[in-house]
Amino acid sequence: PFLIRLFPSLLNKFVYLNFLSFPFFVDFRRPELLVNNTISLYLTTEPGITVGIWHTVPGSRGAEAQGKDQRWYEEALADAHPVIIYLHGNGGTR
Repeated sequence: PFLIRLFPSLLNKFVYLNFLSFPFFVDFRRPELLVNNTISLYLTTEPGITVGIWHTVPGSRGAEAQGKDQRWYEEALADAHPVIIYLHGNGGTR
């Protein structure tokens, strides 16, 4: 308790473990290797800030998504299907 009082940031590191990336040795910039029908995109929210996102189409459109490029995934966002946003936390991974 004394060390935690002196170093509160130490507590954050051990409680949240945000310095670890799990699974280990995985390239999160290539989601198609981890999750089917998924592509990595980047959005510029304001000057100097870029947010990385994964776009995964529903399983019902999986066969249609096979072999498609980024443009197809971007157009799929504009159709009538709902979009679910999952905020993963602060671990630095998606």
